Amino acid sequence: MAMDDKKLIERIANGEKIQAGEEISSGYRAELMRLMVVFVDSELAGAAGFAEQINEGPGLRERQVAAQIVADKFDHAEKVLTLLKEFGIDNRLYIASHAWEARLSRYLDLGNRRVGGDKRLNVFHYPLQGWTDALVMNALMAAASGIQLKELRNASYAPLADAMREIAEGESRHAELGERGLQDLIDRNGTDAAQVAVEYWYPKVAATFGRADSQHNDRFRAYGLITKTNDQRLNEWEGLVNDVLTRLGLNVPEVA
Repeated sequence: MAMDDKKLIERIANGEKIQAGEEISSGYRAELMRLMVVFVDSELAGAAGFAEQINEGPGLRERQVAAQIVADKFDHAEKVLTLLKEFGIDNRLYIASHAWEARLSRYLDLGNRRVGGDKRLNVFHYPLQGWTDALVMNALMAAASGIQLKELRNASYAPLADAMREIAEGESRHAELGERGLQDLIDRNGTDAAQVAVEYWYPKVAATFGRADSQHNDRFRAYGLITKTNDQRLNEWEGLVNDVLTRLGLNVPEVA
């Protein structure tokens, strides 16, 4: 028998963690699965897109770093996909069920609308165009992922929190590598191409934090899966990446 939603929320509010195999309410199950599926789909789609850019790297070191980032994304997806087995997800069938490399036009403005058959974040529906574009997108998105993962390390579902503590370390490295790679590129080629990419990707990554009035965010917080509103997380990201862009000599775009 599924646990009553009110009792489950009371347990979580008292600091209890939900363990694998426990009876949970249908509402908690739905939001937990949604959170995990969005993460898995985004990692798989992100890896597929970035993999196509590996051989665009200007040198062997850059290509090695790009390949490692792709491998890390597959590893992160596998860790969370393994947790979904308990909820009836067949890993092999799931991975084969979507075209992770599929992209839409760069000129679409998807905003927060859900499109496509999988649940990747919309930023992963847009194609990358070359090495500079890929570096900028990776740097901005790694910072966004770091903020989101920092919360999930304390999620009320203990197996997810444990997995996210490991994953967060890898994403932190991606952010560092992204900034270092951008600095090297700017040192060689100047800021013009990087600035164009920043203008394109900044609002699209900002949109990944969702609407200010998101009901999913309300439910995530009620169930102890995250603690901050979408606006709070967006503001944290803006403060972080704006400092990075300034250090690199890049302008911060104005986002409506």
